[in-house]
Amino acid sequence: MDDVLRHEGVNFDTIEFFLGSLSVFSRPSTLFCNMTSLTSLNTFGLISQAEDFFSLTAETQLSALLERVKQVSAYFVLGGGSNVVLNERINKLIIHNQLKGIRQVSETDDTVFVEAAAGEVWHDFVAYCIQQGWYGLENLALIPGTVGASPVQNIGAYGKEVKDYLWEVRAIHLLTGEQHVFSKDECRFAYRDSIFKHEAKDYLILSVVFAFPKKWQASLNYADLKKYPGLTEQSTAQDIFDAVVAIRQQKLPDPKVLGNAGSFFKNPIVSPTKYTELVAQFDGLVAYPQENGMYKLAAGWLIDQCGWKGKSLGPVGVHDRQALVLVNRGGATAADIRQIAEAIQADVAKRYGVEIEPEPIFV
Repeated sequence: MDDVLRHEGVNFDTIEFFLGSLSVFSRPSTLFCNMTSLTSLNTFGLISQAEDFFSLTAETQLSALLERVKQVSAYFVLGGGSNVVLNERINKLIIHNQLKGIRQVSETDDTVFVEAAAGEVWHDFVAYCIQQGWYGLENLALIPGTVGASPVQNIGAYGKEVKDYLWEVRAIHLLTGEQHVFSKDECRFAYRDSIFKHEAKDYLILSVVFAFPKKWQASLNYADLKKYPGLTEQSTAQDIFDAVVAIRQQKLPDPKVLGNAGSFFKNPIVSPTKYTELVAQFDGLVAYPQENGMYKLAAGWLIDQCGWKGKSLGPVGVHDRQALVLVNRGGATAADIRQIAEAIQADVAKRYGVEIEPEPIFV
């Protein structure tokens, strides 16, 4: 297909896109099977097996998937496996979303609209967009996971969130088969949150449309970018992309080398009263004022001050360069993750009177 854009690092089968309905045709594959290992499908590298597994590689498989969902009592959609904690044995249907494809759908005088299938690797998509001159997502480089997972979590980093460039989300209800296009407003984005975690949790995301401004402006407000050597307001999107990748590689472990799910805890939001109380009591408290008058505390700083950085509990440890990251030192299970997470939460609550919540979903 001449109108389908291709790039290195993404394996395309024969793909055909239509402006209101994206269809992906690919070679036949095994749709579902019993007792499938998920250890290689989660970035924590946790030992896990699923009793039922459905590999979704083409939208032509949706009717079969809907029939399969009717036969089970529970299911879970798995993308890149980068924001999940999987139990050793999962007695629900695991749907592995691997839909692929990227295309420009339209443009106006000031905006380019680009649609990406849900199974595209997020970082590869960001890199490809920059190659095509579609700028804006560079601050979100190297975040693990897939395009389809990005609106669920409203992923964010270095001063930007996916909601800043998302236009709409196309999804199918797994219980009714109804397809719906969610506008940006309908997604109800909040900090690491969206409607897909709540009322729309039974929808499977098929594709996401992004809106890229033709008049792009660098976003360097985040502290790490402000002090990064050579970055200025005149820097290109590629410069920022490269800087973000370098910073993340310096701070965060590679999941292929040391299993992890990125930042494990959300930064807690506190009231002005609580913030004032903490500032008076703890020197060096790291916090960021929010538009609504609340304050976002740096969870990594709280955990570090409690002495957890570099510490281990069983086969799971806190990374020695970033206290927000839990790492699998070998052979860990979900129970091991839960044990250390709860211990960290208890220490932070005891010292600061603040509750910190995990970012990953426990399955």
